Amino acid sequence: MLEVKTMDKPDERRDFPRGHLEAVHMSGLDFAMATFEPGWRWTESVAPIAGTDTCQIHHNGYVVSGRMHITMDEGGETEVGPGDVFVISPGHDAWVVGDEQCVVYDFAGAMATDYAKAE
Repeated sequence: MLEVKTMDKPDERRDFPRGHLEAVHMSGLDFAMATFEPGWRWTESVAPIAGTDTCQIHHNGYVVSGRMHITMDEGGETEVGPGDVFVISPGHDAWVVGDEQCVVYDFAGAMATDYAKAE
């Protein structure tokens, strides 16, 4: 098998307040590239769409640009920035830090298939 797609022509795009997500769906891989603008916060921009208090998506990601602060429901928190690779389990809030948009690649799959979709 050999399969190649380009993010220049994603299979789908989902817009939400202060951001958007572009996704490609391939055999064995659902890949998402998300762009979050300054002022974006999950609980304000995506929670009304998702219908949950915090993000319930598992993320395996890489930060291309910008910075994001993440807080877990159980109390842990961190900040990620360019070059950081991360794993975040369901049950978290996040927001853009500073005045630069944050671009994130997510390889976990659920972001590409379920993120910012109405329940």
